Amino acid sequence: MASHRRPKQPSRTRVTVLTATAAAAVALSSQAAQADPHQSKQDVKSEVDKLYNEAEQATEKYDGVKEQQDKLQKEVDALQDKVARGQGELNQLRKGLGAVASGQYRSGSIDPSVQLLLSGDPDTYLEKAATLDQLSGKQAEQLKTIADKQRRLAQERAEAAAKIKDLSDTRKALGDKKDEIKGKLAKAQQLLNQMTAKERAAMQAEENRANRSNERVNLGDDVPASQRGAAALAAAQSKIGSPYVWGATGPSSFDCSGLTSWAYAQAGQSLPRTSQQQANAGTRIGSESALKPGDLVLFYGDLHHIGLYAGNGTVLHAPKPGAAVRYESINNMPFQFGVRV
Repeated sequence: MASHRRPKQPSRTRVTVLTATAAAAVALSSQAAQADPHQSKQDVKSEVDKLYNEAEQATEKYDGVKEQQDKLQKEVDALQDKVARGQGELNQLRKGLGAVASGQYRSGSIDPSVQLLLSGDPDTYLEKAATLDQLSGKQAEQLKTIADKQRRLAQERAEAAAKIKDLSDTRKALGDKKDEIKGKLAKAQQLLNQMTAKERAAMQAEENRANRSNERVNLGDDVPASQRGAAALAAAQSKIGSPYVWGATGPSSFDCSGLTSWAYAQAGQSLPRTSQQQANAGTRIGSESALKPGDLVLFYGDLHHIGLYAGNGTVLHAPKPGAAVRYESINNMPFQFGVRV
């Protein structure tokens, strides 16, 4: 079956820790600092991995805020369009009543109440119910329609203003989260710059070995959870070797939840954007032994990382900044539960 093949890693993409974080660290000096003699290569690697993990936590929050911003923008656009249409309708109603007033003026009998309407707020007129007797039934109906339209427009404008404020606040939160992510990546790059050229080459070689491990992974003979799960896994397998990029949803780069949502979209299933939201996208599977290929797999206590179960204790995921989409042991991260979509 498709999920049991051993696809070859695309040769066009070789992403390393050094290259993927360079863009985020443009403000840093290109000159490498001298390494702290008391900090070993393993200490630096552990600290870099910690920063990457924190950056991924921030990325999932960024993804959630970005989704909220997109939703708010659509709501604002719809409200503003509704207000514009309503104003056009109101203008037409006023124009119609204005034509009545013009006719009355020419005959020398313009109604004072109509004159009031054309120069002021119809609500003021409507509050004086006795004045309605001065209008014809048709004029009174037109006036009430205009007043109702004005009230609705005022409500819609107030709603649009509130949404615009929410959108502004969300954009600020998005910018703050983006700055946090870039700061984590820049700090990681600064630590990498403190290593010697030999140490950096060794770390790069280790990352390359992890990427190449896809060519010899044994996925076993597990039966996929479903036809849709198998299709999602096959889609993700076609992206092995694609780089991790925070906030990316494919098709050429991904963050962790971007990969899973893209893969299931190829299988005809829409998933929420973030890993925390995807945790509620199906039936929870509490034990690793009950997982089937195509199941979503959640990691860490705050559920900030997600992948696809590939079989035989292996997960296919977009691991972290500086790494490519690849298979890894499910035991490399703290497993929380699976989700069968």
